Amino acid sequence: MTDVWTEGDVGALVLAGAPAVLVRLQGAPQAIGDRGVLDLSAELGRPPGGTVAWVGRRYRLVRPSLGDLLGAIERGPQIVTPKDAMHLAYLAGVQPGSTVAEAGTGSGALTIVLATLVGPHGLVLSYERRPEFLEAARRNVERAGLGARVRFHLGELGSIGPGDAGVDAVLLDLPEPWTVVRSSASALRIGGHLATYTPTYNQLERTVRELRDAGLGETRALELLERPIHVGDGGTRPGFDMLGHTGFLAVGRRLA
Repeated sequence: MTDVWTEGDVGALVLAGAPAVLVRLQGAPQAIGDRGVLDLSAELGRPPGGTVAWVGRRYRLVRPSLGDLLGAIERGPQIVTPKDAMHLAYLAGVQPGSTVAEAGTGSGALTIVLATLVGPHGLVLSYERRPEFLEAARRNVERAGLGARVRFHLGELGSIGPGDAGVDAVLLDLPEPWTVVRSSASALRIGGHLATYTPTYNQLERTVRELRDAGLGETRALELLERPIHVGDGGTRPGFDMLGHTGFLAVGRRLA
């Protein structure tokens, strides 16, 4: 199949040194926030990678990367950072076709990561208690073009297993994840993972204790630190600023 732009596709206008601008391909001019009007109708049927003149600059119109999608989200509550979100999904075993449940949607950053990873044949079930957070996350996911892969639910994490098979993974970004560990574990299929994200040692201790008490195996916890490297001829060195503590990751697996 030829990779060409079709009506409704989400694209990214990229320019060196500037954040990507997410746009939706349509056959009529559209307002891009307060930045001006853009007409992409001539791009329909063309392959990605063309140049677009807009507000005095020439942008490259490409398929958005995951980084582009996360960089364009409307911020509300604190997000799970990309370094943690990707590894959390790895620990949970999220892959194309997975059915995944998350609790604590927040701004939807982790939701976008999960929806990208499960692919068009997977599903993300996202639960959030605060309606204003849920609506902001819904807008972010729709702006990313991933709305068809996510089902949003207002309220507590409830009966999340679609039938007897259960879900493939559960990810919790909650102030007290230990309160829903047992119900979440019971919704997992055999072999599925439950992964959590917590900012403090006390939260981590209670969560891991509950993972073990709930009968989950292969439990472990870790923290990721990210340090930039300044690369130059004969002058490569670690950066002075680093993204240190953001949260602790824990995971357990349903084996019984």
